[in-house]
Amino acid sequence: MSYDDDANMEYIENRPFDEIDVGDHAELVRTLTAQDIDAFAVVSGDVNPSHVDQEFAQGDIFHRVIAHGMWGGALISNVLGTRLPGPGTIYLNQSLKFLKPVGVGDTVTVRVTVVGKDVEKKRLTLDCLCSIGEGEPVITGQAEVIAPDKKIRRPRVAMPDLVMHRKGATFDRLLAAAQEAPPLSTAIVHPCDKTSLEGAILTRDLDLVAPILVGPRARIEATAREAGFDLTGFEIIDTPHSHASAERAVELVRQGRARALMKGALHTDEIMSAAVSKTKGLRSERRMSHIYVMDVPTYPKPLLITDAAINIAPDLQTKADIVQNAIDLARAIGIETPKVAILSAVETITPRLQSTVEAGALCKMADRGQITGGLLDGPLAFDNAISMRAVASKGIISEVAGQADILVAPDLEAGNMIAKQLMYLAGAEAAGIVLGAQVPIMLTSRADDSRTRVASAAIAALFNQATRP
Repeated sequence: MSYDDDANMEYIENRPFDEIDVGDHAELVRTLTAQDIDAFAVVSGDVNPSHVDQEFAQGDIFHRVIAHGMWGGALISNVLGTRLPGPGTIYLNQSLKFLKPVGVGDTVTVRVTVVGKDVEKKRLTLDCLCSIGEGEPVITGQAEVIAPDKKIRRPRVAMPDLVMHRKGATFDRLLAAAQEAPPLSTAIVHPCDKTSLEGAILTRDLDLVAPILVGPRARIEATAREAGFDLTGFEIIDTPHSHASAERAVELVRQGRARALMKGALHTDEIMSAAVSKTKGLRSERRMSHIYVMDVPTYPKPLLITDAAINIAPDLQTKADIVQNAIDLARAIGIETPKVAILSAVETITPRLQSTVEAGALCKMADRGQITGGLLDGPLAFDNAISMRAVASKGIISEVAGQADILVAPDLEAGNMIAKQLMYLAGAEAAGIVLGAQVPIMLTSRADDSRTRVASAAIAALFNQATRP
């Protein structure tokens, strides 16, 4: 008799010893994915490069990434514990012989067949076979179990969702793309602490930027000595204090010597005051705004959030510039047609809630060509913007809802809280820049580590490459 139960059944049920005959069998079919390999490596701790390192595996004996041998053994355990005999089974012994590797995309059929019964001890002996293709064996073996002596039928337990996320993978892809462009000439504004100076050195060593250090020479050199950094080859422009550093860095841009700014050990308002000066700043026809590029473990793609740092309570025209800046950045980092969700507390236009009215107006502006390059929808509540489940439950029909690339917050407070919650509650990594000036401004926090500064530099380099004449 065959017990090839559907793994998606609502209940899980066993086969007591007395109901099982020699020759009975059960099987399951599973196609190996890269995520299966990663999950098994995480749980077992087995990070043998044959399983997790594509470059290494290409030069290994099998010339491809292969599954851990015990992944197949775990599938045998699955059949024994859930199908034949099923719940209540006690594993006593298992022999396995590994005949051939299993690679990503291989479909494995796992079959256990009863070949012996010990009535006195309630034990079963089962032949175990894992095969691929037209029945080619990859694992063979034999199991000995104690079968349950009574019927068990239980609701199938809903297991938690497994989210596999390689920390930094999104930013690593951006870094690789940015390194294909020439280094971006960048004025590093007041790099007078270890973190900002290390960021300048690291981004130079990665061929992302060609840095010009702008700040008090004595303090920069003292910081380098204390940290053990070598400043050989760096251009240093000496300034007396942080305000002068910001003004001189902006002047370098106006002279064409720098194509970007990176904030060092000074307050945000100092560098932005110099940048927004009406006479000596870096204003353009568009309002400046800040965009976070976030790598969120529970979201399947990069997520841009704006504005969380510059515009406190933007009006409609400012929001239009905020949206356009974000679209331009999204396209520069490889999102061909960004999906833009204009956020509010609800998904319907409500005159008493100004953010919903402005969301509707922004969408109409996009229809009329006043905002270009992306798909806009709004107002959308946060859940409707990023969750297809929420979209389905509310019956929303939209090309943007549930799959947004860009979240446009109604004001700075909301944007800042969304970004910080994702960082501290969801483990998101964040990098960001200010756009709308004549050049991108890497507005990193003094608390940001060098990795964040590298990611911000990569984003700025990609934007510069995409927008340069």
